[in-house]
Amino acid sequence: MADEAKEEIQFTTYVVGSLAITIVLLLLLPMLFVMGKSTAYSAYENEELYQLSDMRDSLADPDDDGEDSDDGYFIANTMSTPMLVNDWKDPHRTMLLIIAPEKPIDETEADAIYDFVTEKGGKVIVAADGTNANRLATKFGVTYFGHPLNDENQHWLEYDDNGPLYPSWQNVWSVAAVQEDVDGMGAGASRKGCSEFQIVNENPVSCRIPVMFRSPTGMKFEPSLKDTEEPEHRDVKVLARASSSAFIDLMGDGDASNALNPAPGDLTLMIRFDYPNIAAYDRVRTGQGGLVGGDIGELHVTGSIVFVSDEEAFSNRLWTLPQAVATGLSPSCEGVIGSCWMQEIHDNNEWQGNEVYYDLLIHSMMEFDNLELSGEIRNDEGEFQVVFDESRHITGVVSAPFVETMGTVVLLTSNTFLKWLVVLNVGLLLLVAMMVVPEKENWRHVFDLTKFNQRPNKLDPSTYRLRVQQSLFTKIRVHHDLTRDQMAAKPPSEIQSMIGDPRLVELAYSQSRTYSPKELRQLMQAIRRWGKNS
Repeated sequence: MADEAKEEIQFTTYVVGSLAITIVLLLLLPMLFVMGKSTAYSAYENEELYQLSDMRDSLADPDDDGEDSDDGYFIANTMSTPMLVNDWKDPHRTMLLIIAPEKPIDETEADAIYDFVTEKGGKVIVAADGTNANRLATKFGVTYFGHPLNDENQHWLEYDDNGPLYPSWQNVWSVAAVQEDVDGMGAGASRKGCSEFQIVNENPVSCRIPVMFRSPTGMKFEPSLKDTEEPEHRDVKVLARASSSAFIDLMGDGDASNALNPAPGDLTLMIRFDYPNIAAYDRVRTGQGGLVGGDIGELHVTGSIVFVSDEEAFSNRLWTLPQAVATGLSPSCEGVIGSCWMQEIHDNNEWQGNEVYYDLLIHSMMEFDNLELSGEIRNDEGEFQVVFDESRHITGVVSAPFVETMGTVVLLTSNTFLKWLVVLNVGLLLLVAMMVVPEKENWRHVFDLTKFNQRPNKLDPSTYRLRVQQSLFTKIRVHHDLTRDQMAAKPPSEIQSMIGDPRLVELAYSQSRTYSPKELRQLMQAIRRWGKNS
């Protein structure tokens, strides 16, 4: 009894100690993994020019007054997986921003995002200069080339104190429309810059705005069969494209005359897809009537997705004009030899930072112009969500298992308390299993760690031959792709010819033959080899 009491106390000590160690590790490991790690394209880092913190701040506070604004979007982020987008509240009032995916979007995630746009009315912007977004893009008919685009006629200059630096054809500019196809705009509209009145009132119709890109790639669009058969099912617009002189620097030599550097002449920089008339439920406009007399009713929304060929277009360096000027850019291109965006549009043509364009683009993709929606919601940007996808960043070799485990747990629950409770319980169960099971050599675990059963009795030697016969017949049936009924219906002569091996035929049909355990083992080896050479 004393030994049992001692073992019980020892076991309790192990459990309590293991639980304490697990809690400490779960608190310390995440901090150790991220300590000193550089965060690329994060909406929450503001120390580097290639982050997105300026974009996040301006969307949360569009008044740009340095204080919290009730008119700003509700800003969130997802660290787990975009597979959860269709479970988000009010998907038609939610925008997912996938900027600079450093890990490929897999097929399951791409399917979820495609349904989010085409069935739920969600809004998405995808910005990449590689091929990590191609699984998603191809579902809409878009392909990222994945190599830098060079444009001799549409490149902007960088300046220092002595004047312009040596030009780089990878610093590309374009004059983009917000909600119209640049190829279908009239001559007057395509040469008109959006006025200050249009920008302030968020009505960028029949005008274009300069946008800067830094080392973008090119994109191509190929219409699907459904676009031909049902042209009304979606609206496709090219918002910005490169010049006809642009080429993809596939060989890395920057040589426009190299035939191995493709130059199709229609390389796009931004493409927008709108899917109209998607049914959704939300608070409807007064007088429309809702469900059972309430204000919740069915309305029609538009799902939208925009593909952008460069993530740095959203970076802190290009987002605001003061930051861009401080790092060598100019709001105008007067005096530049060659093509210039000020030649493309003749009024209101100075670049004011990419913030101006993308604020208008995000606003136009949301449901602010949906008159079926309650005016109380339409007039409050705080009712609309912008979610930054931070799950695309590369994790280290050591931290990858922890990150993937947390992603799996988030699939189970989004509640913070339950999330950590699941992790602690899983860790505790693993520790208990490691400590207890090895000590019980003659016991086996069934389902519950607290319940153990002895191992079953050994097999009766008299059944050995029957089991070998059964394995033979099973292999013959599976090899010939027969059901059990089909096998039973076949005559013995046919089955014997199917077996072929005289020793195995004797095993199958001899009633008087007896076998020693050694002979049965040899027959089992023959059964394993049977059928491999036939």
